[in-house]
Amino acid sequence: GRTGLGGRMAVYCAPQGYQGLVDGGDHHQGGSTFLRTPGGTVIGSARCKDFRDREGRLRAAHNLVKRGITNLCVIGGDGSLTGADTFRSEWSDLLSDLQKAGKITEEEATKSSYLNIVGLVGSIDNDFCGTDMTIGTDSALHRIIEIVDAITTTAQSHQRTFVLEVMGRHCGYLALVTSLSCGADWVFIPECPPDDDWEEHLCRRLSETRTRGSRLNIIIVAEGAIDKNGKPITSEDIKNLVVKRLGYDTRVTVLGHVQRGGTPSAFDRILGSRMGVEAVMALLEGTPDTPACVVSLSGNQAVRLPLMECVQVTKDVTKAMNDRRFDEAMKLRASLTDLSPSFCRGFCPHLCHAPSPLPSPQGSTHTVAVMNVGAPAAGMNAAVRSTVRIGLIQGNRVLVVHDGFEGLAKGQIEEAGWSYVGGWTGQGGSKLGTKRTLPKKSFEQISANITKFNIQGLVIIGGFEAYTGGLELMEGRKLFDELCIPFVVIPATVSNNVPGSDFSVGADTALNTICTTCDRIKQSAAGTKRRVFIIETMGGYCGYLATMAGLAAGADAAYIFEEPFTIRDLQANVEHLVQKMRTTVKRGLVLRNEKCNENYTTDFIFNLYSEEGKGIFDSRKNVLGHMQQGGSPTPFDRNFATKMGAKAMNWMSGKIKESYRNGRIFANTPDSGCVLGMRKRALVFQPVTELKDQTDFEHRIPKEQWWLKLRPILKILAKYEIDLDTSEHAHLEHISRKRSGETSI
Repeated sequence: GRTGLGGRMAVYCAPQGYQGLVDGGDHHQGGSTFLRTPGGTVIGSARCKDFRDREGRLRAAHNLVKRGITNLCVIGGDGSLTGADTFRSEWSDLLSDLQKAGKITEEEATKSSYLNIVGLVGSIDNDFCGTDMTIGTDSALHRIIEIVDAITTTAQSHQRTFVLEVMGRHCGYLALVTSLSCGADWVFIPECPPDDDWEEHLCRRLSETRTRGSRLNIIIVAEGAIDKNGKPITSEDIKNLVVKRLGYDTRVTVLGHVQRGGTPSAFDRILGSRMGVEAVMALLEGTPDTPACVVSLSGNQAVRLPLMECVQVTKDVTKAMNDRRFDEAMKLRASLTDLSPSFCRGFCPHLCHAPSPLPSPQGSTHTVAVMNVGAPAAGMNAAVRSTVRIGLIQGNRVLVVHDGFEGLAKGQIEEAGWSYVGGWTGQGGSKLGTKRTLPKKSFEQISANITKFNIQGLVIIGGFEAYTGGLELMEGRKLFDELCIPFVVIPATVSNNVPGSDFSVGADTALNTICTTCDRIKQSAAGTKRRVFIIETMGGYCGYLATMAGLAAGADAAYIFEEPFTIRDLQANVEHLVQKMRTTVKRGLVLRNEKCNENYTTDFIFNLYSEEGKGIFDSRKNVLGHMQQGGSPTPFDRNFATKMGAKAMNWMSGKIKESYRNGRIFANTPDSGCVLGMRKRALVFQPVTELKDQTDFEHRIPKEQWWLKLRPILKILAKYEIDLDTSEHAHLEHISRKRSGETSI
């Protein structure tokens, strides 16, 4: 409701979905401020039989016309969106019938001559073509991963096999991403039925895992899983198979509707807010000739797609099965699970062949080293695991370096086998150890160890130090030929301040930690009322965490370095909170980035609010500190890190082959030292030297940051009277164009 963009729209909410439109009367409520913390839907949702009939749609049209409503934003799945498009296509005829029946006047019919429709896809299944992520999917993954992590502990203690059934109807997205996020032994999804002899392959896989010393087996089953003959594969079928053939202690857990509940994740809160703003903008720009559209997410960018085009492709089972999103993820999952090509063939013959090892010069094996640099970030271990295993599959020798560049200089290097990184996906922090030390002072020792260990490529997983370390390596090539090897930086830092990438591994986990803490802090005021909390977040000079957590947690203000503020701004925020305390909402939340201003410290802001709020509200402060760097990585960070690691190693293998000259690796071109990052709609490799001009080295941040454009949304949702910049927004596209040459997270 708050995204009515400065009062340019009167906003109504229809409780219980289409039923609210059909019933009319007091069911129509003016837009109000809804909390972003509860799960589900505050205004309710229901399947409406009445709306499926023309008579029901006629009543709905009558109720809308009487209230002058000419724009409809529908949040739901393909059924809800199809119903919306049908409603719009019939609109003229419905108005004509209402006018003939004397239920509306000619003037009312003229004012409501056309109906604009914009759809937002809300579904935990992520089964709608045209969007990388539907609203609710990430939250469902959070619930699933929480349970899987808990079960993993039990399974390891008792040496058990667990079969977990997840939801998704006819879409296996939840099951597939869960398997990537927890390192499951096997996954069954409807898009990729296993071969007829899958039972043999599954049992062999479980036996091999136990032989290698693993104490647990995890099998993920999508509720719609089928075999090649269309026969359902149930969790009970799998349990009975494992017990009968292997005699393993096996348990079944059907997660059920727990996946739909709980508090929404930070990703979903921000996604919903961003898509909501884009939906309002689409409605404001709508004309009688504008087709009904759906607002979707492509990479990190909002796009608009023709609604019925998306619905049609979604219903096309063949296209859904061959969706590139599943193709890439299935190949990656099979590769990370087992080196055995026979396993991959048995699991999924048309998708999951493990990549053939790249041909090595003179039959030699390439040697690639992996390291962590900078502060710890959740997801680093998942990236290392993915990098190591993909490297091994490609025929490379993979080394791991402990303690970053310092360890590389001291020779703290060892070879990693397949089992070395087993179980790392869900581990927080950095198991390799990570330090902020830069390489420049140790070029001689580093060069000596590169030669000693025959390192031919380097994968650097870390934050701003990883990026600046890469720049130093490029400079060092002029002095040491040994440094002329390909390297790639995978951004991994809670600060999300690495140039060249919209996202960094670990930032999502930190964001969820902050949101969870803010939710609990605000809840603590439920009994005392009239209390304002000042929360200090990490991030150095980068205000990403403060801004995005503020947007997700419903903050009244977020102070950051990138947007300078004065004492007058602070006073205006205090006055705003004073007015807010006179409403039904008697809690305030203010976030402050740790280095937003050297004089307006957290203590200063706390003292200011305490003084100015005397007699009106109390103030409390919390410095979250290093808890933001800890914890188990979120599903997003596990998945993102896994894909980044795989993509980095694929690039590395090709670059090493390309750089092989006269019996040795020699890489001295700018594109042989890159940052791998998400830029709007694609994962791209960018030479570190080309990113120098985009970097504010003094403050360790990119000069331009995409998320700054979201800050006005935070203020609008906090009920500040400001205008939203609508100069840059999405345009209507088509699915075929959207999917061409792009890389999904």
